[in-house]
Amino acid sequence: MSQVSYFTKEGLEKLKEELADLKGRGRSEMAKAIQEAREKGDLSENAEYDAAKDAQGLLELNIVKLEQILSTARILDESQIDLSKVQPLTKVKIKNSANGAVMTYTLVSEKEADLKAGKISVSSPIGSGLIGKRVGELAEITVPNGVIKFEVLEISL
Repeated sequence: MSQVSYFTKEGLEKLKEELADLKGRGRSEMAKAIQEAREKGDLSENAEYDAAKDAQGLLELNIVKLEQILSTARILDESQIDLSKVQPLTKVKIKNSANGAVMTYTLVSEKEADLKAGKISVSSPIGSGLIGKRVGELAEITVPNGVIKFEVLEISL
């Protein structure tokens, strides 16, 4: 059974648009590429045809993955979010206990994560380590380099 994924309304719409594009334009372009390769002669020795068929397989795999994500996707209602603890869609301000660096992240689904925009995945080590923490609590998060301690300074939307 698949795990439920939480999205913002905008993030879910973007995912639906991506799926529609792959099913429409993506499949159309792939069929055209296969047809062009097929017209170039003997299929048993046609590397271009083999490459186009492989690309078609990857396209279909992407479509299936997006459909699976969408089948378990839920929109988070901002009015129902409890700001007393860190949870998906909250913005959390944290301080690294080792060096004093202060960072602010919004916890989002894996598909919406964008570090440059300050959005981290709830399934990332930092994101999952912060879930459920309250202001003033210390989160000890295991990362590839060891354990980092973050103090939760603020939780908002």
